[in-house]
Amino acid sequence: MSDDTDEVLAEVGPRLRRIRKERGATLAGLSETTGISVSTLSRLESGLRRPSLELLLPIARAHQVPLDELVGTPPVSDPRVRSEPIQRHGRTYWPLTRQPGGLQAFKVLVPQRQEEPDLRTHEGYEWLYVMSGRLRLVLAEHDVVLATGEAVEFDTRVPHWFGSTGEGPAEFLSLFGPQGERMHVRAKPRRA
Repeated sequence: MSDDTDEVLAEVGPRLRRIRKERGATLAGLSETTGISVSTLSRLESGLRRPSLELLLPIARAHQVPLDELVGTPPVSDPRVRSEPIQRHGRTYWPLTRQPGGLQAFKVLVPQRQEEPDLRTHEGYEWLYVMSGRLRLVLAEHDVVLATGEAVEFDTRVPHWFGSTGEGPAEFLSLFGPQGERMHVRAKPRRA
């Protein structure tokens, strides 16, 4: 078991005792209500017996509390991602995910400049959404300019490049996943 699991389980006994006493229940009374012996209840409260669902469910019912109140839920850390921008190839990247591997999200700023496309390939799948400006995408034989609000998705094993149109900066979101992970955008079809 992990240290986190052991820590959570170690807190169950004192929590069971506190909840029982807050409700003015005795071990004998709780035993009668749950069908769990006084000895087992006492060992649970003192931490001498590991709690199991078979024991915790009837106790939760008897006290009329949700199971997570008996077990306790780990505190949720601040979910905001605070990362420093990364400068690479004249672009600024803000990582929007904390965990390495798997799906990665970035906000990217491409400055205004004229540049020759340098098509590359690599494993993965990418999704781009233009937040502001215009972004040029070269994907195999396709050379397109994406405007604010447009999105694309593509297999990165296809030769590709994206960058400035030379008309101004572009800001976009990029989601990149290892091979096999695909992001899908569901949108209403345009009316003719």
